[in-house]
Amino acid sequence: MEKQHTREEKMEAFGRLLDVMDNLREKCPWDRKQTYESLRPNTIEETFELCDALIRHDDTNICKELGDVLLHVVFYAKIGSEEGSFDIADVCNQLCDKLIFRHPHVYGDEVAKNAGEVSKLWEKVKQKEKDGNKTVLSGVPDALPSLIKAYRIQDKARNVGFDWDKREDVWDKVKEEMEELRVELEREDKEKSTNELGDFLFSLINAARLYHLNPDNALERTNRKFIARFNYVEQKAKEQGRELKDMTLGEMDALWNEAKHVLGKKN
Repeated sequence: MEKQHTREEKMEAFGRLLDVMDNLREKCPWDRKQTYESLRPNTIEETFELCDALIRHDDTNICKELGDVLLHVVFYAKIGSEEGSFDIADVCNQLCDKLIFRHPHVYGDEVAKNAGEVSKLWEKVKQKEKDGNKTVLSGVPDALPSLIKAYRIQDKARNVGFDWDKREDVWDKVKEEMEELRVELEREDKEKSTNELGDFLFSLINAARLYHLNPDNALERTNRKFIARFNYVEQKAKEQGRELKDMTLGEMDALWNEAKHVLGKKN
């Protein structure tokens, strides 16, 4: 493990970043022409690259991708400063003020003995904030991916007591939604089938939440596992001088089972 930097070294490094940003904005033609709108697609890409490194527990790339995301934060703050709207000090101070306000069990007289109590307190405090969430679910961003949004919706509802008394009861709901989906699929009603599929997925995500599993992480693990196994099948077919489209399903299944054995359960 690398040596830990002192507080002074950390502050110096952040100051250096601000100096570099000022210099690039002044002297680099590309950096000078960037706007909120032009940077936004890159910000999304960098965030996904960070998420990819996080799910792989790749410390080297986590550090690198955090830097890329931080660059965008500093870049937006620089543009805001040039426009006279805000600067990086405003960003930091507003964040600190918000964190202090939302942690009355640390900075005030409230008591929270565990993470669950903190979550409930967090939602209550957020609705008291100036310009805070006006309703329980208003803090869920519309732009979130649907799977993550479903989890956040359910979690916020839980924080105000809208949840199952016993988590085991959720399985009756999952079975109910699956049966309703099956009925509509057999009727070949695409519109109703789509609605029921959504209800079924929502109930399954709810079950994952109740058992403290992250459905997005779980699905991404399976995505990666499928990719690894399918790539193995494709590579073995090429070694045999064959194309997948020319193989029977039975032949591909045999290679798939071989991939499971060779790559192991996790892959």
